[in-house]
Amino acid sequence: MKPYLAAAVQMTSLPDLHKNLAQATDLIELAVRRGAELVSLPENFSFLGDESAKIEQAETIGLESEKFLKTMAQRFQITILGGGYPVPAEAGKVYNTALLVAPDGSELARYHKVHLFDVELPDGNIYHESGIVLAGSEIPPIYASPKYGNLGMSVCYDVRFPEFYRALSKAGADVLFVPAAFTAFTGKDHWQVLLQARAIENTTYVIAPAQTGFHNSRRQSHGHALIVDPWGVVLADASIEPGVAVAAIEPSRLDQVRQQMPCLNHRVFG
Repeated sequence: MKPYLAAAVQMTSLPDLHKNLAQATDLIELAVRRGAELVSLPENFSFLGDESAKIEQAETIGLESEKFLKTMAQRFQITILGGGYPVPAEAGKVYNTALLVAPDGSELARYHKVHLFDVELPDGNIYHESGIVLAGSEIPPIYASPKYGNLGMSVCYDVRFPEFYRALSKAGADVLFVPAAFTAFTGKDHWQVLLQARAIENTTYVIAPAQTGFHNSRRQSHGHALIVDPWGVVLADASIEPGVAVAAIEPSRLDQVRQQMPCLNHRVFG
């Protein structure tokens, strides 16, 4: 592992695959121009809209999303994470899939979102992700990158389940991805503090690309794509407009924090 720049992309995705991929292309290019070698896209980067439309178009969205990630990785010679897109599954449902791709376009790791967002919020919005998404059943493998450290994947609602990240840290994670489409209502109170908690308790970097703004008349995302260091310090914040958060990932900082606060060595119950 060496010092490098990572980017968390922030988008306002819509129910239009090609517009979303065009937006993502521009933001990836912006991240690369700022020096990022490891780039991450948020949950629903390629499609965010009506759930029935997502199911109808799932095969196309899934194939085009994977093709896009591999093309971007090769074009810009980066390692890229696509934080969540539909992949057809059984019984007319899809997996909410995150994919990590190498600069040569090869697949490095794949994860099907385990924790599904079935929540009725006080603002009147009702989310029933399990209505169309089939939950994954496994914590993803760590991808051990010689250049970027041990990379662990998750998606959005997973961030509320600390045992998930403890399993990743036990497997050796140095960097945790949390791509999300966090609601504006919950995000204002919970988004940053949850990300800081996951970073602090696992002494890892957290890279959290995000959706922002209105996707339709009712659905609004919180924004604030963040990169957080192992001490819980917010290194970069994309605020509320589409853009990128870029920050340095420093192995010396990981070593320093883990020596100062060796809590992973003091675990009693896992």
